[in-house]
Amino acid sequence: MTQEPVEPQQPTFDGPPLSLEEELAAAKAEPEAGPSIETVNESLKDGLNRCPKCGSTDVQLRASTGMLVCLFCRNEWHEARVEEEFGLGEGIDELEGTVIASGAEDIRADASDVLTFKCEACGAEVVVDTAHALNARCHWCRHTLNVNQQIPNGAVPDAVLPFRLTKEEAVEKIRAFAGSRRLFAHRRFKKEFVPENVLGVYLPYLVIDARAESQYWGKGEVQTRRWTETTGSGDNKRTTTYYAADIYQVTRQVSFTVDDLTVEGSSERAQFGTANTNNIVNSILPFDTKNAVKWNASYLVGFTSEKRDLNVEAVKPVLEDQLLSIGRSQVHASLGRFDRGVRWEQEKVDVGGSRWVSMYLPVWLYSYQQESNGLLHYIAVNARTGETMGSIPVSQPKLLLAAFTVGTFLEGIAGSILVASA
Repeated sequence: MTQEPVEPQQPTFDGPPLSLEEELAAAKAEPEAGPSIETVNESLKDGLNRCPKCGSTDVQLRASTGMLVCLFCRNEWHEARVEEEFGLGEGIDELEGTVIASGAEDIRADASDVLTFKCEACGAEVVVDTAHALNARCHWCRHTLNVNQQIPNGAVPDAVLPFRLTKEEAVEKIRAFAGSRRLFAHRRFKKEFVPENVLGVYLPYLVIDARAESQYWGKGEVQTRRWTETTGSGDNKRTTTYYAADIYQVTRQVSFTVDDLTVEGSSERAQFGTANTNNIVNSILPFDTKNAVKWNASYLVGFTSEKRDLNVEAVKPVLEDQLLSIGRSQVHASLGRFDRGVRWEQEKVDVGGSRWVSMYLPVWLYSYQQESNGLLHYIAVNARTGETMGSIPVSQPKLLLAAFTVGTFLEGIAGSILVASA
């Protein structure tokens, strides 16, 4: 397709896009920090998460109900939802500055991974390595000691969304996903798949509420005429389509709020990763973050977890990029008259206020390291919704054989058509 030269009409908006100097000045005018949200549960600061009925610390999550269960008296309960406890569902359109909950505060480079607890039951000292776990058992009285306070190494979030799917349900999801792709799957991958390798893991996320305004500048085209011209004849016959269009300078501006935007808190996940199959975990979003509860380390018993290693400042560019994308979708409905589309040339977003909460989200994970290229493949299951996505290593000989077979089949069809035509 070719476009006939058309003189652009006068811009239909007031003022040109910001200059580079103006954009830099606007970027420096960041909103001031707002009041922080204290999410520390003072009643758990001694590291003992006791059953409210009998006082036992032998507590773990029952995934089928999302409740904590005491293994001594069988009492079940759950922590309060953070949405109501800290008012996180309110006042988004009134946010000012950057409001950071205590579990999402900056990680100190000198913070130690190793913490020492004094067991309140017997007085013994118990060491917890937060790089690998957030709880440990006292070797004398067998009480479970948990890390509950927001320590400055990113290990303890503000909230946790409990597992809902059981391991058996997750294994069936993963088996069905891999089974539907068995035809081209690598033989060793199929042979080594065992349910024991499916692990439950809590992954760190930053959950964000924000109030923003975005602006877009570009050019839109409105078609005024369309025609075709035919040249040559026989095998040299060619038909070319031409069109004429009016070109307009287009600007749009929209104000909006976002509630519970979910962004990775680990540099090893999704778009930050380089040695694994990217965006697998992102593809099983969203999580029902409205049901997240106050932090209680007992939810992690029987599961593994990763620590957050990204601060709010490092994630802000990701937030702004997603806000720009949301803004573009918001203004799309107003572009109907530009039947040949709009090409945005500049865009900017101003975040008037944001609220950041650190949260653990539950995933069932199966991983496989491919020896030939070192690529780490994942199959991930959203442990709340059952959404499943993954990457499976393929057998190159099977792919080549399939390609050769399809090519031969198509070549045979073409030959039959030519013979029939003759």
